[in-house]
Amino acid sequence: MSVDMFDVAIVGLGPTGAVAAGLLGGRGVKVWVGDRLHDVYDKPRAIALDHEIMRVFQELNLVDAIASFTEPFTNSEFFGVDGQLIKCMSTVAEPYPLAYTPSLVFSQPPVEAAMRAHLSSLPNVTVSLGQTVTAVTQDSAAATLTVVDAQGHSSQVQARYVIGCDGASSFVRSQVGVTLQDLGFDEPWLVVDVLVNEQGLKKLPKTSVQYCEPERPCTLVIGPKNHRRWEISINPGEDPQHLATPEGTWPLLARWLTPDDATLWRQASYRFHALVAQDWRQGRVFLAGDAAHQQPPFLGQGMCQGIRDAANLSWKLAEVLAGRAQDSLLDTYGQERKAHVTELTRRIKGIGQLVGQRDVAKARERDAHLLAECGGVVQPMPRQNVQPALADGCLVPGTAAVGTLFPQAWWQQGAHKLRMDSVLGTGWRVFLAASADAGCEAALAAVPASLQLKVIRLGTPEAPECDGVLAHWFTTQGCQAAWVRPDHYVFATANTASELTPQLHTLRTFFS
Repeated sequence: MSVDMFDVAIVGLGPTGAVAAGLLGGRGVKVWVGDRLHDVYDKPRAIALDHEIMRVFQELNLVDAIASFTEPFTNSEFFGVDGQLIKCMSTVAEPYPLAYTPSLVFSQPPVEAAMRAHLSSLPNVTVSLGQTVTAVTQDSAAATLTVVDAQGHSSQVQARYVIGCDGASSFVRSQVGVTLQDLGFDEPWLVVDVLVNEQGLKKLPKTSVQYCEPERPCTLVIGPKNHRRWEISINPGEDPQHLATPEGTWPLLARWLTPDDATLWRQASYRFHALVAQDWRQGRVFLAGDAAHQQPPFLGQGMCQGIRDAANLSWKLAEVLAGRAQDSLLDTYGQERKAHVTELTRRIKGIGQLVGQRDVAKARERDAHLLAECGGVVQPMPRQNVQPALADGCLVPGTAAVGTLFPQAWWQQGAHKLRMDSVLGTGWRVFLAASADAGCEAALAAVPASLQLKVIRLGTPEAPECDGVLAHWFTTQGCQAAWVRPDHYVFATANTASELTPQLHTLRTFFS
């Protein structure tokens, strides 16, 4: 029996798998993506997005389709033992660096449905639902999935590469023998999603809140429209299963609401973990999303992390599959993402420990310390400040802004304003400051034609930015040229034409 050969097979059609399939499909890659379930899960799990993820959705042409399901994230206010404000997390000021509101809340089910609808428009993406993967094998030529449908019929899918996006209990991860590293966080919490009526909304805070109270640490997130989420710590001796029932949940919400004020949408008890895969690649098999990492939800980064995985891996797979890049480029996926996830999880864990301090004396010390740091006047800190840079991989270490996201400006196009990526695309680009060395363009002429490099100099008709974001970035970073990868991360920066040549040599170690 002949078996179709795909370029990439993706196991799991949650957000990470759907984004990976969409990005790869958009780059002309032949993709199979399967999931054991037929439908999008009808309740929310993720609730937060950021501007980096919106930029990925822009590449997938999803921004308009999901706009009505998103809203700006309010500030998050942290209140201490005695109810005093001790910390505040906010967003950066306009003009926004990526041309989107930097922090957003969203409704997951309709956004996932839009992702799947997009996949149906891609002729080179095959979606197979109701398919359970029962084996993963690989050899020097391909990887093979054995899949079984709801009727028990078995078949095989072959692909040059496999991405396991099949969640925290990943079957793919177990099949390739990858273990998880414990980053030292393990706590029981109850997550409650509520649809609040007008009467109830009048009772609730207008900003999201972290209740840093030793007797029961708790988070309130203001979701889109009338959706509100509580994350409530579970005390020793309490039954997590009982708390996840209406009888167990309503007494915990009584501080804010009664059953007359709202409808329960979802209650689920979890153990919040901080885990990361030891290895992110085993031969032809890669892990992404919850299969590769799990983190506490205190910054709403779980789904964002998975989508960053998909964005990082998809362009690299496309380059290798097209014969433009060496296989070694694929090793940089795990290098970059594992280090980034580990560091961000460490920072999220720190916020969780701040919120969840159970010792009253230590909690008072925490409050006093935070207030002393700000001179008694709490200043909002942008959530974006928590994001680390990429530290190793397909980068030139030691150059300004390396491993950070390059901005996206608004471009003036006649009478209209468009986001920059919609005009330039998302391939390799080098941006030059208006004052950059006149020899930069000549130095860049040696870039392999297969890279299809775009060179954009500010202050010319080809770079009609209308908000000054790029010009400000170059001034702030103190550089004259920036190499930007297809996933919008800065590969390297330079100040002179002569500095570009060794950077090009580094690029050539990955590209044919």
